[in-house]
Amino acid sequence: MRVHATPGCHVLADLRGIEARLLTDANALRAVLIQAAEHAGAHVLGAHFHHFGEQAGVTGVVMLSESHISIHTWPEHGFAALDIFMCGAAKPEWALQHVREALKPVDAQITSVDRG
Repeated sequence: MRVHATPGCHVLADLRGIEARLLTDANALRAVLIQAAEHAGAHVLGAHFHHFGEQAGVTGVVMLSESHISIHTWPEHGFAALDIFMCGAAKPEWALQHVREALKPVDAQITSVDRG
């Protein structure tokens, strides 16, 4: 029995060939993901980002009324794993476009899953 329908879209993006300096700055990544959420029409509830040390990666999440955007980076591999889940009228593809423009990956493998 379905009690509450939550239709949404879940986008998973493997982004490769990103400059390492872009993947080590927790504050800059936080700003990029918050701007991506706003660009997509989502409502930001909060964010938490953690840097793992000099020359190391970052993990972070932006909590949204519509769900979340998260990222985990490996600067030594020029790689970022991005997760965008949005419900309602928010446009996760617009958030993805914003992140891609900011990080400029050489290659991106995108998987999109309808949820709900």
